[in-house]
Amino acid sequence: KMAAAAGAAAAAGLWSEVNRCGQNGDFARALKSVNKILQINKDDVTALQCKVVCLIQNGNFKEALGVINTHTKVLTSDVIAFEKAYCEYRLNRIESALKTIQSASQQTDKLKELYGQVLYRLERYDDCLAAYRDLIRNSQDEYEEERKTNLSAVVAAQSTWEKVVPEDLGLREATYELCYNSACALIGQGKLNEAMKKLQKAEELCRQSLSEDSDVTEEDIEAELAIIHGQMAYIMQLQGRSEDALQLYNQIIKLKPTDVGLLAVIANNIITINKDQNVFDSKKKVKLTNAEGVEHKLSKKQLQAIEFNKALLAMYTNQADQCRKLSASLQSQSPEHLLPVLIQAAQLCREKQHAKAVGLLQDFADQHPANAAEIKLTMAQLKIAQGSVTKACMILRSIEELQHKPGMVSALVTMYSHEEDIDSAIEVFTQAIQWYQQHQARTNNGCCVFQPKSPVHLSLIREAANFKLKHGRKKEAISDLEELWKQNPKDVHTLAQLISAYSLVDPEKAKVLSKHLPSSDTMSLKVDVDALENSHGATYVRKKAAKLTGDNQQKEQGQGEVKKKKKKKKGKLPKNYDPKVTPDPERWLPMRERSYYRGRKKGKKKDQVGKGTQGSTTTGSSELDASRTASSPPTSPRPGSGAAVSAASNVIPPRHQKPAGAPATKKKQQQKKKKGAKGGW
Repeated sequence: KMAAAAGAAAAAGLWSEVNRCGQNGDFARALKSVNKILQINKDDVTALQCKVVCLIQNGNFKEALGVINTHTKVLTSDVIAFEKAYCEYRLNRIESALKTIQSASQQTDKLKELYGQVLYRLERYDDCLAAYRDLIRNSQDEYEEERKTNLSAVVAAQSTWEKVVPEDLGLREATYELCYNSACALIGQGKLNEAMKKLQKAEELCRQSLSEDSDVTEEDIEAELAIIHGQMAYIMQLQGRSEDALQLYNQIIKLKPTDVGLLAVIANNIITINKDQNVFDSKKKVKLTNAEGVEHKLSKKQLQAIEFNKALLAMYTNQADQCRKLSASLQSQSPEHLLPVLIQAAQLCREKQHAKAVGLLQDFADQHPANAAEIKLTMAQLKIAQGSVTKACMILRSIEELQHKPGMVSALVTMYSHEEDIDSAIEVFTQAIQWYQQHQARTNNGCCVFQPKSPVHLSLIREAANFKLKHGRKKEAISDLEELWKQNPKDVHTLAQLISAYSLVDPEKAKVLSKHLPSSDTMSLKVDVDALENSHGATYVRKKAAKLTGDNQQKEQGQGEVKKKKKKKKGKLPKNYDPKVTPDPERWLPMRERSYYRGRKKGKKKDQVGKGTQGSTTTGSSELDASRTASSPPTSPRPGSGAAVSAASNVIPPRHQKPAGAPATKKKQQQKKKKGAKGGW
């Protein structure tokens, strides 16, 4: 009895210690006291509960879950359901946490709060929204603002990932968290300018809120603002301001935020800006996306986008095996997704295996008909790159849901025209026009009511007619033009085309139709011709006529306009022209055709330069002997000077005659050449 009393007294003292430590927040000391109590009574339910709480408060979630699973007989689901679910949630065992919450016999407010968090992590946003609405409706405590923040986060996620138009919750955006979530919802709707304003407001509120706390430093504020700045940079990137976005992204990375999810998203966005450039920087940034715990911080679509970019980066860095491995893994995770197979096809094309790439795309199109259209467009592009335009046309025409689209019709007609296959081009027009004819009827109370032809339908008919006229298919074009004129009899342009076409086929019919043309009076346009000619864009501007006065004005009125004769300009005479010398009558003939031409003089030095073998000369030795000349120069001329050139003949042809007093311009030119000559040896 005394031992039992001593044990009870010791336990009471330990419980007092546990209570005091719990109030002070010293859960490590409280845990020691709880362990001593369990040594006295190992199945004490309250002590076990306190131990689990102490472990949770210290962050030892795995150990706490181990205690719960070890003492399942004592710690039943009714007693410890919340703590067990919370440990599973913090250990990222989300499915297990959901089962634990749903198996609890009583749904407390704590379990409902945790249930909302679990549904958000599972991306079950509709159920999550309903759970938070129920909590806000049935709860009145100091955590109401946090619940509203979570509710706005759910709406933002729906807008971003499910493209659901968010409903107005009527939340007063008094905190920066609510402003931030509202901005995210606007980004999901594509309202980027409004979202940027919301983020700027969120930044301002965040600074005001944190600056009120004297213990918060500027670095702490910048760290808290990092997620807001990251979203701002994302908006800049979407707006095409890549340089500004990149600068802001790098500023955030320099702060070294502790949120691995934020770092992973920013690194991924930088990689998308770099694309196939700055690959070394991208390889460094991709390491941030592989940090531990990233998979628990981001949504499934975010993680999927990061994996796609890893595969593309591997392709750009010529890591073919890594690219194939990543894209195959992505395809196994999302068999119906287009990107994995497109990445594989792109890698095969880089390896010059175009046929294999087309086969891969064809297999995917056969297996997933819902996505066949986009795949076939890629196949057609590959065929065009190989020069197989006709095969590309066949692939495009196999896409039934796009055959009637104006863009597809235009592309096919252009390609067939390039291949000079006019019949196939006209067939494309015909099929598209027939499709609109078949689908212009609508059901009204069980009856088919035919509507007027749509603008797209009429536009196709007109383009077909123009195409046929351009390629000489007059008879085929006439039926299209008649159809157009029937739809709009007041269309003068169509009528003119129709008359033009009939004039080559049936002139009588053209005359009959020409009676429907409006008269010239009705066709006259009220145009100020003078203003048009004097306008800034006119290529010809009529000069204003000078004012006429007196007799000149009467003369003009009597005789009418008389064309002024242009004055003939006098031809310029040469500078050395001498009126006393009779010009050479043969001066307009080439020199060789003149009667006095005797051919070029032979035997001169200048005619012999460069002839014969290297080093040889045809000049006689007597000509080179300086002692035989009448007077030899004291020094040899400089290389490149004009002294070595033989003198010209004294006979001057009539065309080259100069007056007696004309200056010797040729000698001056030679002197200038001498001054500017350079030595070559």
